Amino acid sequence: MHQMYGTAYYIAPEVLESKYTKACDLWSIGVILYILLSGRPPFSGKNDKEILRAVREGNYSLKGDLWERRSEQSKSLIRGLMNKDAEKRLTA
Repeated sequence: MHQMYGTAYYIAPEVLESKYTKACDLWSIGVILYILLSGRPPFSGKNDKEILRAVREGNYSLKGDLWERRSEQSKSLIRGLMNKDAEKRLTA
């Protein structure tokens, strides 16, 4: 838990600041859930640098036609898992 490993789409924002804890894994679970429910990753970009910038900002959308068809419980779970503040993020 001292080195930065991971794929740009799944990496937690705090890992980019070299602050890796087990909360990072919950972020990644949120990303996976987001992808399972939407068919696309929550952050996008032309390359890893752009994707990592989007992850660092932590802005993703749960709006639009697709998300209107998803339950509030599923969106709440994603928000809890992908809370940018690792201290407030859901735990296992």
